[in-house]
Amino acid sequence: MTLILDDLDQKLMDNFRGFVVKKDLVRELKIGANVPVFVLEYLLANSCSTTDEDQIRKGIENVKKILQSHYVNPEESKLTQSRIRENRNFTIIDRIEVFLDANKDKYWAQLLNSNIKNANIDERLVTRHDKLLLGGIWAIIDLEYDAEIKIGNRVYPFIVKDIKPIQLSNFDFERLKEARKKFSKSEWIDVIIRSIGMEPSSEGFTDRLKLLLISRLIPLVEANFNLIELGPRMTGKSYVYKEISPYAILLSGGQTTVPQLFINNTTKKIGLVGNWDTVAFDEIAGIKFKDKDGIQIMKDYMESGSFSRGGGGEMTGSASMVFNGNINQPVGTLLKTSHLFSPLPESIRNDTAFLDRIHFYLPGWEVLKLSPHNFTNNFGFSTDYFSELLKFLRRNTFSDAADTYFILGTHLKQRDSKAVKKTISGFIKLLHPDGSFTKKDIQDYLEVAMEMRRRVKEQLKRIGGMEFWDTNFSYIDKGNQEEKYVPLPEERGSNLIENLPLQPGLVYSVSDEEAGLALVRIEVSVTQGNGKLNISGTKRSIVKDSIKNVHHFIKANEKSILSQDHSLSSYDLSVQVTNLLGSNVGAGIGAAVFAAILSAINKRHLKAGLGVLGDISVSGSVQRAINFPDKLAMLSENGAKLVLTSMENLAEMQDIPPSILNNTDVNFFSNNQRILQKAILNE
Repeated sequence: MTLILDDLDQKLMDNFRGFVVKKDLVRELKIGANVPVFVLEYLLANSCSTTDEDQIRKGIENVKKILQSHYVNPEESKLTQSRIRENRNFTIIDRIEVFLDANKDKYWAQLLNSNIKNANIDERLVTRHDKLLLGGIWAIIDLEYDAEIKIGNRVYPFIVKDIKPIQLSNFDFERLKEARKKFSKSEWIDVIIRSIGMEPSSEGFTDRLKLLLISRLIPLVEANFNLIELGPRMTGKSYVYKEISPYAILLSGGQTTVPQLFINNTTKKIGLVGNWDTVAFDEIAGIKFKDKDGIQIMKDYMESGSFSRGGGGEMTGSASMVFNGNINQPVGTLLKTSHLFSPLPESIRNDTAFLDRIHFYLPGWEVLKLSPHNFTNNFGFSTDYFSELLKFLRRNTFSDAADTYFILGTHLKQRDSKAVKKTISGFIKLLHPDGSFTKKDIQDYLEVAMEMRRRVKEQLKRIGGMEFWDTNFSYIDKGNQEEKYVPLPEERGSNLIENLPLQPGLVYSVSDEEAGLALVRIEVSVTQGNGKLNISGTKRSIVKDSIKNVHHFIKANEKSILSQDHSLSSYDLSVQVTNLLGSNVGAGIGAAVFAAILSAINKRHLKAGLGVLGDISVSGSVQRAINFPDKLAMLSENGAKLVLTSMENLAEMQDIPPSILNNTDVNFFSNNQRILQKAILNE
């Protein structure tokens, strides 16, 4: 074995000998052993935390012997059971969980790999290790065999005599604080990245990517922190919660229940949120509650960390909630068709009350798909030590750290501020556990925190409209009073509506639909013909009827509407309706169709960035735009520079935020004749 160390390896060994492990050894041993990383590293840290090649070689052999003698491979379950019988006393490494058999008033232990389903276990062991009842733990287990134990005519010979959970017995935080001072910030970041098994010097690992990877750990150090990560497969979204800490539990797919998560009304025992630091949902798209009140209880818990059920009084938990899922299409496409929460289950993907409780939306599409060269061969903290550090850090809070230097902007409401401050606190715990940080550090974390929370709010704005319009997140430097706004990388800017004079027949609008609004592009082309009307881009009768009404009105009144040189009976009109964003195209686009037809016939360009709202009845009367503030907001955020609407919407201008009016002018028409006059470019 050739041992290649860098300066960071040596610094780790100098300051954390006995608590670090060479990560490639873990991968080497894990081949063929379906055992969590923290189990292997627990063994390796006790045998191989050294730079001496001979000692490492001996340590590896020792770990291999332990695994060979005591770790249970599932395919060897029958052999293991036989060894327990023949030896009468035997120690194994396995995952153990416990359930209560109420009919017999007895606890039974189940050993996963050993395939032992009904082992006797003393209730004192159960009460000492609550997690046995909540998904189980990996442990070193002392077993006995006694064929005389019977219940009825059935023999239950296996006995769990003792359990040693695979985790550190104690943690010296003061030593860690002193050692942290010997590392620069960039070095400490790399230590954390290596501790989760990745190599920070590999290609593509930018400073931003490192922070994104580290942010996955915030739920483990910050109580009641709600994080969501949606992105492509193979980026390691669930790895942290499955392999890094025995204090996190990963729920994979399928249904979940209120008793499992919160409280069992029969036993009165608190569920996962009271017994784990982090509850992570993998493949969130497939998860749903069996219980009708599940989503509401989840909302209460995500908001306050407390919940109640069935009149049993209020209970609290500190577990953070993590939601992981896959996005199977480009983010740009997703933003054009719906929103960034659309991969969630139908029960919550449009539930603004639920989504508003998420503190941090990690953009999983920015994380690299992992390949072999991304995994480190260097030293990092052993996961048992690292997990105890993460556990210990939950005790402190730095939620007021930003207040010394910065003021949060007015668009951040209470939930936004809470999310931002909790995120900053999490970063400080992870990167500055000794409590030593600078103003620049806080500014960096503040901007990341605002971005991740703003990503939530931007999607809420798409779903819920004006209620969530305040998304221009900013902060003010107390020193120089400068205000800085925090952008989102995936913002598309104002390219959906061109900031150029529009071609004849091209107009933008927003339609009504029960499911929401739709940004619509209407294009009309005119050819010589005999009065035919062709409509494409939609099969919905409500849309076609709106277009036909406008066409009939113009045809019936063409002498007053069109010049003497034009008649609809001489033209064939083709109207193309394109849904650019939002729900299905619905009603309320008559005024835009009217402007598009007339500008096409007259071959007149329309004003740059034009949007037209409101409808026109078959008799030609103009009708106000329903949901005017939300429609105006949608046009404005997608690039509209001028919006025309009915005079009846004038009273609603008081509800429009100044940020919209700064970007988009609003003009009003009182009748259909004024629409074209105000829309046509003065050429």
